[in-house]
Amino acid sequence: MGLLSLGTPLEWEEAKKYADHVRSHGIKQFLSIYNKLKDRKKDHLLWGDEIEYMVVDYDHENKNARLSLRAFDLINELQKSEIEAATNPDIVVETSWRPEYGRYMLEGTPGAPYGGTLDDLLSVEANMILRRNTVMQYMKEGEFPITITSFPRLGCPGEFLTPHYEPTGLATRSMFVPDEVINPHARFPTLTANIRKRRQAKVAINMPIFHDTNTPKPFIDPTIPHDRDVFPEDKEAGEGAALPDHIYMDSMCFGMGCSCLQITFQACNIDEARKLYDHLATVGPIMLALTAAAPVYRGYLADVDCRWNVIAQSVDDRTREERGLEPLNNSKFVIPKSRYDSIDSYLSTDKLYKPEYNDIPLVIDEDICKELMDNGVDEQLARHVAHLFIRDPLVIFEELLEQDDEVSSDHFENLQSTNWQTMRFKPPPPNSPIGWRVEFRSMEIQITDFENAAFAIFIVLLTRAILSFGLNFYIPISKVDENMKTAHKRAAVLEHKFYFRKHVFQDESHSETNSTVDDEYELMTINEIINGKDDGFPGLIPIVNSYLNSLNVDIETRRTLGRYLDFIKCRADGTLMTAATWIRQFIRTHPDYKHDSHVSQEINYDLIRAIEKINKGELKVPELFGDFL
Repeated sequence: MGLLSLGTPLEWEEAKKYADHVRSHGIKQFLSIYNKLKDRKKDHLLWGDEIEYMVVDYDHENKNARLSLRAFDLINELQKSEIEAATNPDIVVETSWRPEYGRYMLEGTPGAPYGGTLDDLLSVEANMILRRNTVMQYMKEGEFPITITSFPRLGCPGEFLTPHYEPTGLATRSMFVPDEVINPHARFPTLTANIRKRRQAKVAINMPIFHDTNTPKPFIDPTIPHDRDVFPEDKEAGEGAALPDHIYMDSMCFGMGCSCLQITFQACNIDEARKLYDHLATVGPIMLALTAAAPVYRGYLADVDCRWNVIAQSVDDRTREERGLEPLNNSKFVIPKSRYDSIDSYLSTDKLYKPEYNDIPLVIDEDICKELMDNGVDEQLARHVAHLFIRDPLVIFEELLEQDDEVSSDHFENLQSTNWQTMRFKPPPPNSPIGWRVEFRSMEIQITDFENAAFAIFIVLLTRAILSFGLNFYIPISKVDENMKTAHKRAAVLEHKFYFRKHVFQDESHSETNSTVDDEYELMTINEIINGKDDGFPGLIPIVNSYLNSLNVDIETRRTLGRYLDFIKCRADGTLMTAATWIRQFIRTHPDYKHDSHVSQEINYDLIRAIEKINKGELKVPELFGDFL
């Protein structure tokens, strides 16, 4: 989450009057940046990771682990060194902190971007440990910062927050969570309320229930308060919003209150950024499955392992017309996806790209696309931006309506930053030393700093291999969408196959000259994609190792990096469990579990305590970590 604007946010009825104004000036701002910086070259490789923490507070007497709303109040303390460094260049800032959507959440990044050296990679885990230890300094007795993707009992009856509030908030109007769970900065309650108002209904999140031996069939959630009559939206659950055999959630918090691991790269120029955007997009679903860590929602085991669809549904502001449920009358487009989803088109125009790869219809604003192309933007990039701009701006600050489009990018970022996709292509901010960047967004947060460091380092090394070897990961974008759906499935990392390109080295591509696009890819297991096949695809880790072999790497550095890669190898081949599988197993073998898919307060308490003990080195879990921890 970036720096937050200060001002007066407009409620939806007022904000929608200025939607075209924001879009129009957002395009002018993008064009200003593009025309000034499209030829910028030779930026250094810089990158950084984002770790999202949840602060838990234990009630040991009642065996209850709750989310602490005190986390937001810690930001001022955590940011003190950053504020001091702004006026004192002698201060070295090693960690940087930002608030997140949930009031119980914190986002930590390295104090300065990492560079492109292997020494930088060796410092990643240490910096992640430093971040957690820094937060620990501000914890009260009974509090702990955990890295878990989805808090298992968020929205359950009883106390899951401290302090406790009843779910009667005006912004979310949820049956399950209060508005106090939301970051109190004006942006977030307004964003929550405006999504609901634009949609003309509450968001409706439905995740399939995991049917255990004693789970009722059909499963009808007994905790939904169907008799509540606080807001007009309360009747929605009983009118079809809550689906049988599903876990129903009705608030943005259930999605945006999840935690993830994100990596942002600065490329040396715009073309390199576009290339990384494309090839990493095909890796996104693979890494989602490999980092799967979210099998529980609102106190129930789900039949999925990942968070992505929960977030997509949690911010789905499309009207019924835009969802194709009614004929277009007041809305302009039928939009196939939520504004939080997988990408819909590739960006690069280099020689590896073929038009056939963009094989799903791209909904665009034709007028915006024409304006961009008339002003020198190539069609591929113009269509990308024109697709982002079919959305409405959701939070408009009154004080920021009028801007100088030559020096500000606020209107562009208003739309750009609320299209939450698997990849994000990020133009440089105006008048900034920052270059063209891409953000890799699909991975789930892991339980330990070692795991998060391993996945971050692997992705960084993979980008270096992509650029160094000129790798080609292209498959039709529709197959990437299918892979995203597969990645959510329970135990996808072991039990399902994913589409991936068969030949990724350019010197192998000559054999494909006369072949069709459909001949270029096949279904593979995660193990085959990551570790390779005996008679075909070499595997991403062997490719990364080949890249390291091409460098002059000392033995100790190679050993350290090899440890991270070996861990991912074991995760892919099933030697080690995903966090989702371990959490599911922990719950199903707990003595309090009734094999009815219900995760009780005591089970949740013991699970969160186990995660804390793992981080403190007090609990060994060989099925998760083997000999790595």
